[in-house]
Amino acid sequence: MILGAAIGLASAPVAAQAEGSKIGFVNTERILRDAAPAVRAQKKIETEFAKRDQELSRTADQLKKLQDEFEKNGVTMSEAQRRNKQREMSELDVQFQRKRREFQEDLNQRRNEELAQVVEQANRVIRQVAEAEKFDVVFQDAVYASPRIDITDKVIKALEGKPPAR
Repeated sequence: MILGAAIGLASAPVAAQAEGSKIGFVNTERILRDAAPAVRAQKKIETEFAKRDQELSRTADQLKKLQDEFEKNGVTMSEAQRRNKQREMSELDVQFQRKRREFQEDLNQRRNEELAQVVEQANRVIRQVAEAEKFDVVFQDAVYASPRIDITDKVIKALEGKPPAR
């Protein structure tokens, strides 16, 4: 009983202090998905990597065509022709896998670079909104946040150059 009273008294100042605080929440995932700078960054990356993606698709089609051809004609080929065709398919597959891995690594690196810029810009805007609206703390990402304290839409509008609604 004494322990319960002590805990209650110890938490009272924290609760009283929290009541006067203004808290906000921002969903970073939504910003990185919906905000204009994030959409522009995604389109920029898609454009930048489109040629390599098409090249990979052509190589995959070529590999599939070779495999289909081998399955269709493999029984009528001589042993030497079969080995040569298998070697050709194997070399093409190794080349394809390497190019695909390099493509994915380059794509991830570019996406991270572009999104880092968006996050940096979003953090500046979050600070501006927080200061303008006198927030004591703004959390990014949480297990749960009430829509009442969610300022994500304001941040997205500010990132698009629109004045935030009050």
